[in-house]
Amino acid sequence: MNTYIALLRGINVSGQKLIKMADLKKLIESLGFEKVATYIQSGNIVFRSPETNRDSLKLKIMNALSKKYDFNVPVTILKHEELEFASLNNPFINEKNKEIKFLHITFLERKPDSDRISDLKSIASGNDEFIISGKLIYLFCPDGYGRTKYTNNFFENKLKTDATTRSWKTLNAILELCNSK
Repeated sequence: MNTYIALLRGINVSGQKLIKMADLKKLIESLGFEKVATYIQSGNIVFRSPETNRDSLKLKIMNALSKKYDFNVPVTILKHEELEFASLNNPFINEKNKEIKFLHITFLERKPDSDRISDLKSIASGNDEFIISGKLIYLFCPDGYGRTKYTNNFFENKLKTDATTRSWKTLNAILELCNSK
């Protein structure tokens, strides 16, 4: 059995695409996944499955959500090991002036082209910083994530791939859920 994390993008934000976590848990269980758990209202799901094809898992979840709720929800599927890797390799984590409450991580659907990454380096957003590593973007937003221009939409437009962001606190809470499964 493999432990996976499904990160749903754009649900329960400003009264849009409302999904109760208890209902989401039941829906994911109805797809045959095991040991399903959710974390907070932003659509973080940990589950177990023998399936090894992430695209298949993603489509299964997206189709079920679309059928039940009549709206589309982008879904990113990660393996437990990928989340651990992301947690262990944050280049900002050991810098003295980088408080954890200002750290975020953006998960990209695919690794962006190097030309697109180079183009981003010149776009500043106040005191905010980012470091791209493969399919991960580590963010430091000392004025708050709500004030940065380094949003999902920004990275999607510039890198031409889907993105979803979580706070560092949320990433660690999801990891704890994974480790308890």
